[in-house]
Amino acid sequence: MKESLVEFQKNAEAELNSAGSREELLAIRTKYLGRKGLLTTLLRKIGSVSPQQRPLVGKLSNEIKDVLSVKIENALEEIAYREKCETLLHEKIDVTLPGRGVSHGRIHPIVQMSREICEVFSGLGFSVVKGPEVELSHYNFEALNIPEGHPARDTQDTFYVEDNIVLRTHTSPVQIRIMEKQRPPVRIVSPGKVYRPDSDISHTPMFHQIEGLLVDKDITFGDLKGVLTYLLQQIFGEGTALRFRPSFFPFTEPSAEIDIQCIICGGAGCRVCGRSGWIEILGAGMVDPEVFKAVDYDPEEISGFAFGLGVERIAMLKYGISDIRLFYENDRRFLEQF
Repeated sequence: MKESLVEFQKNAEAELNSAGSREELLAIRTKYLGRKGLLTTLLRKIGSVSPQQRPLVGKLSNEIKDVLSVKIENALEEIAYREKCETLLHEKIDVTLPGRGVSHGRIHPIVQMSREICEVFSGLGFSVVKGPEVELSHYNFEALNIPEGHPARDTQDTFYVEDNIVLRTHTSPVQIRIMEKQRPPVRIVSPGKVYRPDSDISHTPMFHQIEGLLVDKDITFGDLKGVLTYLLQQIFGEGTALRFRPSFFPFTEPSAEIDIQCIICGGAGCRVCGRSGWIEILGAGMVDPEVFKAVDYDPEEISGFAFGLGVERIAMLKYGISDIRLFYENDRRFLEQF
């Protein structure tokens, strides 16, 4: 029996020495030391050993089992360590390589354009003010001399939240709110988002406007022309030619639309300007007396002018952008140009 145990140990150690993988080691442990392994089978014959030899055989079998268990565990740890080293070698990081650059954001071109326009007016003494985007119809329509039944109040031109609450269609309501709280003189510009149900290459349901208002004694249409001429020449260049065309807006009288000479063709006529040589840029006019009455101003004592411009339209013309939707698609290739 003793000789069988020694032979058993010799065979097990020989196989351990030749094992090269974790799977092979686990198979050897099951084969020799498992519940139904060779050691268990061998010890079933202990009944044939004399009573005097049984303690010695039992002790020897336990020693062999302990030795083999330790060798198997050591071999498993060695293989695990070797596999870990191979993995680390394969996945190692070369710290001498240059680091990845950090991608920096850009100020959106609409924000840039809006800030540039507001800075021009700030230099002229105008204050920049803001108001709510969800607005009462009183401020969006009635106080601006847009009565019930006016086409601008139709659902095809206005987003209604409730019967008397709308998403503002222009930033002019801010002018009413300011005049209600402040006596003349008033000199403000109000940038912000506005909403209209329209969408194509030159319109979006949400876009940006800047409305301006100057109210004081003895304000004339000449003041309006001077301020807007200065603004547009600051934005598009000193030599930019302008023209004022008669128009109509419910909240100004007289009213005008302002065109600039086409910056693409220089006035020669092209597809962008419809072959006319001119591009409409904004609307303006002298504040209608009915608007002054809505805020308890005396139109006999004061006068003023107001104007409104679309920031996207100004940016499209200045930067040569043909599709307004590019501003909102968040394509980094487009935004990184600004």
